[in-house]
Amino acid sequence: MKRDWNAMAQGILDAVGGPENISGMTHCATRLRLNLKDDAACDDAAVKEVEGVVNTLNKAGQYQVLIGTEVPKLYEKFEPLVKGSGVEISAATKDEGESIVSQIFSAISGIFAPLLPAMAGFGILRGFVILAAQLGIIAEGTGTYTILYTLAMSVFYFLPVLLGFSAGKRFGASPYLSALLGACLLYPDFIALMGDAGNGAMTDFFGIPVVLMSYNSTVIPAILSVWVYSFLYKWLDEHVSEMLKLVVLPAISLIVMVPLTMLVIGPLGVYAGEGIAFVVNWLIERSSLLAGVLVGGGWSVLVSMGIHWAVNPIMINNIAQNGFDYICPFTFACNFAVIGCAFGVFLKARDQKLKSFAMTGVVSIALSAIIEPTLFGMLVKNKKVWLAQIIGGAVGGAFLGIMKVVTTAFTFGSVTTFPAFVSSDPMNFAWAMAGMLISAVVAGVLAFIFTGKEDQLA
Repeated sequence: MKRDWNAMAQGILDAVGGPENISGMTHCATRLRLNLKDDAACDDAAVKEVEGVVNTLNKAGQYQVLIGTEVPKLYEKFEPLVKGSGVEISAATKDEGESIVSQIFSAISGIFAPLLPAMAGFGILRGFVILAAQLGIIAEGTGTYTILYTLAMSVFYFLPVLLGFSAGKRFGASPYLSALLGACLLYPDFIALMGDAGNGAMTDFFGIPVVLMSYNSTVIPAILSVWVYSFLYKWLDEHVSEMLKLVVLPAISLIVMVPLTMLVIGPLGVYAGEGIAFVVNWLIERSSLLAGVLVGGGWSVLVSMGIHWAVNPIMINNIAQNGFDYICPFTFACNFAVIGCAFGVFLKARDQKLKSFAMTGVVSIALSAIIEPTLFGMLVKNKKVWLAQIIGGAVGGAFLGIMKVVTTAFTFGSVTTFPAFVSSDPMNFAWAMAGMLISAVVAGVLAFIFTGKEDQLA
């Protein structure tokens, strides 16, 4: 059904209290995310009544309106309505009443959300390239292989630049100057200073020792650098005259921030990223079964609260640094458990609306990996079925953990993203398929048992 995005945007805007009640806005893969000045001015029931709205959530300092994968179309109409009102807003920013944890989750979500489609798409391409090489379709080292592999890996190699731009928009700094901070870290001559020594090599800047690092594919250095830069940018923007801003502001920004990043922020960021990845991977190595149970079973809970974005950087960092990740397969277990639940409900229920909604969930998740509509539209409203999904995800996740299944790309769990399981170990793909099947079957059987024949779509 074709939606009236203009009417939908206006309806949501009116229900949340109008433009004057919005201090910031952004969107992720499925949700319109708003910072509201006064939560009491928002009529949550009215928002839910707007045609096309699946559900709402107020978490991590944001009012989240679940739309689905077409949320960019809504945002395209929503943004002009807000900005055209004359009310000063920005990309979603912190609320003074938020906790530190909420601010961090909100920031991570806002920074990574615009980049996830590119990383997922290029990650799948990488899987296809690896598979083609293994099957002998494309020979490694040839021009064709190199071009395709370059295409697949470029988004990860230049991640500091992309994150710089996105973080700049999030923190209220110039996104273009912020992107340049990331670009400076990847300049070939700067990288060449390391020689063959690698991370930890030394040079100097006006006599000040500089610890050299490889910043390609890193996550934390660019984000930390732009966060620090945002304070300098705002101060300069306030104190530099309009006549001089065009030249003075970017010049001072880069003169201060590039050396500061190379001297202090960058190395700290690299070590922090490596430390986080080490701890997570150590825990997985120590008890991969427990990790599979917790992530596979609990991922839908994190999604329901909108805080699953906080884990994504760890997976991205693992892929970028190691070429593989243990956590991402557990999210596949969750998604296929949702598919299993939806199919179990479809088989058991008699209500045609519920059956139709359930089957739509099966198809959409299998193709797009987006679980929110099914999660909020069906599972959250039937706690027993949600429990079935959690159990199915936990069992499948446990199996994936025991078999040490990995993905070679950061992506979302669907049938279309199976190439992410292609690796140097031919059994990795087979064990992954077995894990998906276990998740779906266990969840499907339990959902069938827990669903009443007379259940209806609430």
